[in-house]
Amino acid sequence: MTTSTDRRVTANISLTLDGRYHGPGGPGDLSAIVPYATTEVGRRHLDRIWQTATTALLGRRNAEGFLGFWPSVAADENADPRDRGYAKWLVDTEKVVLSSTLAEAPWERTRVLNAPTAEVAAELKATGTGDILVNNSASVIRALLAADLLDRLYLMVCPEIAGGGRRLFDDGLPGTKWTLIQQETGELGEIAMVYDRAR
Repeated sequence: MTTSTDRRVTANISLTLDGRYHGPGGPGDLSAIVPYATTEVGRRHLDRIWQTATTALLGRRNAEGFLGFWPSVAADENADPRDRGYAKWLVDTEKVVLSSTLAEAPWERTRVLNAPTAEVAAELKATGTGDILVNNSASVIRALLAADLLDRLYLMVCPEIAGGGRRLFDDGLPGTKWTLIQQETGELGEIAMVYDRAR
């Protein structure tokens, strides 16, 4: 039987007003998200998500997308220090990528696991220290919500309506209660919030 440490499973995602995690053009369209992620509030939000985390848990799509973006930010001395802080953390930290198709790890310090999300999260919680962070991998976050394994949710709501596409909070998730522990509103109307699972 798997025992548990005091590690928390945390997740960060930005959503439109209608609950989508992308713009009107579909999953590759981040036009409804990016303008708000680069505000002062958005960058402070990014800075807070990784400070207590020691493991990044990612889906394959995000792992490959992040690999094409964040290492160059980590190396860019002119990048915003908050962006660079997250980028350096991501490059240097332990990464676990959930995939049934990847044959080898796309990054250094990365393990690829072909196993159910809930099983992997429970095993990670049972060993080590520090938070386990899922950043923007909607399929992983949804699976953790379905298994009630998410302890903290970093959520940014962007003041746009995508009008179509996948939502994070699909029907069929179990009913759960959350406690708001931090909230900050930006000049563009974005709202950054931190919720802890009330157990």
